[in-house]
Amino acid sequence: MYKNDIYTIKSNIKLTNDIYKMVLEGDTSFITAPGQFVNIQLDGFYLRRPISISSWNDKDFTIIYKVVGSGTKAMATYEAGKKLDILTGLGNGFDVSDMAGRKPVLIGGGVGVPPMYGVAETMVKNGVKPLIVLGFNDEAGAFYQDEFKALGLDVYVTTVDGSLGIKGFVTDALKDMDYDTYLCCGPKPMLKAVYDMGKIKGAEGQLSFEEHMGCGFGACMGCSCKTITGNKRICTDGPVFKSSEVIL
Repeated sequence: MYKNDIYTIKSNIKLTNDIYKMVLEGDTSFITAPGQFVNIQLDGFYLRRPISISSWNDKDFTIIYKVVGSGTKAMATYEAGKKLDILTGLGNGFDVSDMAGRKPVLIGGGVGVPPMYGVAETMVKNGVKPLIVLGFNDEAGAFYQDEFKALGLDVYVTTVDGSLGIKGFVTDALKDMDYDTYLCCGPKPMLKAVYDMGKIKGAEGQLSFEEHMGCGFGACMGCSCKTITGNKRICTDGPVFKSSEVIL
């Protein structure tokens, strides 16, 4: 179930050179799990823009997006008070209901970081303290590490060029960690690397796929991934899948 409604921008601020944080006020009752996404109608654009939800409460929700094309470039100019037509509560999010006694690690790469904050926030509310691994290309592109730390969590940052934290990829931080389950969002090569390391460590996981979407609610087959039971739509069957069902 999803909701089509009008939401009001409360704030829209720049975090890094091309990363923005937008807070939108309105009905959040259809947002039920971290890892779900919204689909935003932009002025002058035919297709909506799907963007993951970073966090939410009973009055508003936060998205963090990267300017990569004309649509998100337009979004970056939107000011507080502007109203947007948005589909909320889309997709299946992360299952964090059975984490008591587990040793979870949350992994986010680039624009895959924002939904992991919602996962972390939900886990902390449930009395679970996961390890956090965030991957970026360089220090200039890093964001939200302080917000994760403010939740009282241990945060490990990796950068490809070594300008911040551990030099390399998220797997360079994971290789020496003790965990039995992982929740991850990021580009497919990163998901594949985390998935392979999970197999080595005997850890099960949940993977959130980033994908271009045509409709965002299952009317087309514009987004799909391979699973052990055939191709599945990322927008409705996912974007989160168990590691045991995907083929990478």
